[in-house]
Amino acid sequence: MILDSLRGFALLGICLANFQEFSLYSFLPASVAESMPSASIDKAVKHLLYAFVDGKFYSIFSVLFGIGFSIILRNAAQKGADGTKLFYRRMAGLAAIGFAHLMLVWSGDILLLYALVGMLLPLFLNMSDRKILAIAAALIALPVGADFLREASGGKFDPALPAIRAQGYFNSLYGISGENFHTWLRDAESYADVMKFLVQGAFVRIREFIDGNRVFKVLGLFLTGFCIGRNGLYANLKQNVPMLKMAAAWGFAAGLPLSIAYSFSAAGGRAWGLTAHSALYAASVVPTALAYMAAICLLYVRFGENPIFRIFSHPGKIALTNYIGQSFCGMFIFYGIGLGFGADTGLARAELVACGVFFAQAAFSFFWTKYFNFGPVEWIWRMSTYGRFLSIRKRAERQN
Repeated sequence: MILDSLRGFALLGICLANFQEFSLYSFLPASVAESMPSASIDKAVKHLLYAFVDGKFYSIFSVLFGIGFSIILRNAAQKGADGTKLFYRRMAGLAAIGFAHLMLVWSGDILLLYALVGMLLPLFLNMSDRKILAIAAALIALPVGADFLREASGGKFDPALPAIRAQGYFNSLYGISGENFHTWLRDAESYADVMKFLVQGAFVRIREFIDGNRVFKVLGLFLTGFCIGRNGLYANLKQNVPMLKMAAAWGFAAGLPLSIAYSFSAAGGRAWGLTAHSALYAASVVPTALAYMAAICLLYVRFGENPIFRIFSHPGKIALTNYIGQSFCGMFIFYGIGLGFGADTGLARAELVACGVFFAQAAFSFFWTKYFNFGPVEWIWRMSTYGRFLSIRKRAERQN
């Protein structure tokens, strides 16, 4: 249950992070955001999100992805199957799901990146844990050096320039401008209007991945998770309590103060410079994310029967369905083709809506997992992986 509970916890954090964009609040010009009645509380909420949410929960998901890779290999080995071949098929299916999500639902998709970066994991199979962890640490730190070079060049070195030009081309083609960018989705009268925004948004996402050096960070976290999974640390929590206590203590001691400093840098538009901002991100996000995970594991060792773990484990069991479901909820609540509350909702209210969406998903997941083996999207993903029909209903499976 612990891995499912961690996934559920990560889903809540991702929902909180992403609803800033679903609500279109993150697109608002500063003058518009500051004129809202909730401006003062929104500012405080923004600082809290930067300090305790930003980057931490996708990092947890990334570590869990690496653990999942180790589980796939172990299960395949027990069945005498080729785990690497199975994993590549699984990544191909995830890439297809991610591409569809990116182009048809939400430009903030992470699944396509996970699938493409995940295909590199088999290259590290025969390496020692020490070597893998050293590479992981280097990958997580590498963006600081990359941002230093970018800052030192005075912006002349910009690998994201092709994506910027492509976005500009489609914005001109569709009439998306600085004046209507933040209201385009709220004012969308048809899905065709949403699609126009999604096309240019795909290039925005590519730019975000390049500017944020996301490939290096994600691969480093995948490798960290792979080492954790390969050594079965999640399966022997009681025996690893001293290690978990150390990870939680050091992670929070180092991560939280730096996370607070990072929040001021982010809220201030990187006032201390790009390199300092990047260094604060690297030094705060990963330690805090690992501390979150360690703290939850310690609580599970002591209070494993508490219902709170089941509340989080149910959505965690069908995490892919819930992740994509959050996008549909955001679209329905905030876009013009739905209720149209976007661009008029303050950040504090958007986060309350995010909490409501997550706990609604937790209730849905409880009933769904009671009667079905997989979530709807997981079911499609599994069938694409194994190339055959799989029974989704638990009752039907028992009858077979």
